[in-house]
Amino acid sequence: MLFDAVGTLLRPVPCVADVYAAAGRRHGIDLSAAEVGKRFALAFARQEQIDQRWLDGRTSEPRELQRWRRIVRRVFGRTPAQDRIFAELWDHFGQPGSWQLDPAVGAVWTRLASAGYVLGIASNFDSRLLGICRAMPELAACPYIFVSSQIGWKKPNSGFFRAIEDKLALDAGQIMLVGDDVDNDYLAARAAGWQAVLLDPAGEHPELDAIAGLGQLADRLVSRHIHVP
Repeated sequence: MLFDAVGTLLRPVPCVADVYAAAGRRHGIDLSAAEVGKRFALAFARQEQIDQRWLDGRTSEPRELQRWRRIVRRVFGRTPAQDRIFAELWDHFGQPGSWQLDPAVGAVWTRLASAGYVLGIASNFDSRLLGICRAMPELAACPYIFVSSQIGWKKPNSGFFRAIEDKLALDAGQIMLVGDDVDNDYLAARAAGWQAVLLDPAGEHPELDAIAGLGQLADRLVSRHIHVP
């Protein structure tokens, strides 16, 4: 059973908009967190479009570095400080202390592991995620951490899923992905032949196989004895 990372197991604290706005102010760029959030969303979407339409879902460590440089530049505009701002932000989001783990993760993973599930992480991230997870006691012993920049493919591309199947030496139907993104996690996993569960705290997708919280997942799979084939 694999879990998405950002938005599923952990989230940035403070939020991205606040961190970016503070970094800008340190370098003389005064933007509100609300304005930063709008610019970030547009910049992020643009890079996602490039990854899927122009690069066919392929990625790498250099590509991840490039895409985040471009996002920072789109948020703050061309400024003499853009390299320094980028360096600060890249370092910040690589620090374990910049992330907060869902408080249910420890107990949920213990229950699932005790029930015989092999657990891991499958994320559209870069190698920084490895250090972040290893510094968190609940995730430190995780046997499998798959990040797109090392696999060479990003979700939702099928190459991401096929590469993980090869590394695990498992058939598609033997793997379940739990994630919070409808397209990248739930629909992409189902299209690849995996099982999938959507983390949907707001209940926006009642038509999908969804849970409101990670604790509900453990209840479903352990208490009701529903297992991945």
